[in-house]
Amino acid sequence: MEEIVKIATLENEIEAKLLDIVLVERNIPHFIGTYHDAAYDGIFQPQKGWGFVETPASYKSQVLEILSDIRKGDGIEK
Repeated sequence: MEEIVKIATLENEIEAKLLDIVLVERNIPHFIGTYHDAAYDGIFQPQKGWGFVETPASYKSQVLEILSDIRKGDGIEK
């Protein structure tokens, strides 16, 4: 089984949702998690970022390219 690695820190929920949509469309296996902790009411999110994306290591460059396009606002090429 291929190693699952943390690829990037996500800035906010909107970025996470957009990334999730594109990754699902492209059949890229992934997990998006949040750093929000209910016990501390999200106090650590400003330091850590909103959350993160994990995927098999072989998809790293694809995910980073997609995330870069989302952050630039250039649209997503298929």
